[in-house]
Amino acid sequence: MLERFRMFWTGVFKPIAHLLIRLGVSPDAVTFVGTLGVVAGALVCFPQGWLWQGCVVIAVFVFSDLVDGYMARTIGAPSRWGAFLDSTMDRLGDAAVFGGLAVWLVGGGDDTLLAYVALWALVMGSVTSYTRARAESLGMHAKVGIAERSDRLVAVLAMTGLDGIFGLPILLTIVLWVLAVASTITVGQRMLSVHQQAVAEPRLPS
Repeated sequence: MLERFRMFWTGVFKPIAHLLIRLGVSPDAVTFVGTLGVVAGALVCFPQGWLWQGCVVIAVFVFSDLVDGYMARTIGAPSRWGAFLDSTMDRLGDAAVFGGLAVWLVGGGDDTLLAYVALWALVMGSVTSYTRARAESLGMHAKVGIAERSDRLVAVLAMTGLDGIFGLPILLTIVLWVLAVASTITVGQRMLSVHQQAVAEPRLPS
């Protein structure tokens, strides 16, 4: 759903990308710094109960995901390594966001059940990405489902930020339950899609 806005935000950050290129900064360096910013925002701010502050820090660094890809395309250096690094760092950042919320919930948030829900959302989000990567490595596709990564990330940051600003914990409760369920459904949808493709493949003669 949110992929349609990718081109818009890429256009917004083009001047920054070109400045970094002129300064000799590599796309890989932007990827690393962006991930470190996301991880720091999540694992430093969230456990302290600084919810909206953490969301602001994370949101700023999340945009590096657009900048590094544009930089690589602009200098003609997109590579399999860059794609691998970007995907790996995305998983690390996502884990930090949900992990940081889980730490907060078992501490100051005082909601152990919701902490488990956050951890389940983390696990299912990772499995969602894995199913697609594994399917593509086998020559199939699995980009289906109701909960893409960008949708999950924007939803959890928006609701967490609003909770932090207005003191409405029900928002965080709702979004974590919804994402846990939606991610689980997405994993099922991707497994079904791959199964259908595998069954439809012509059998080799024995």
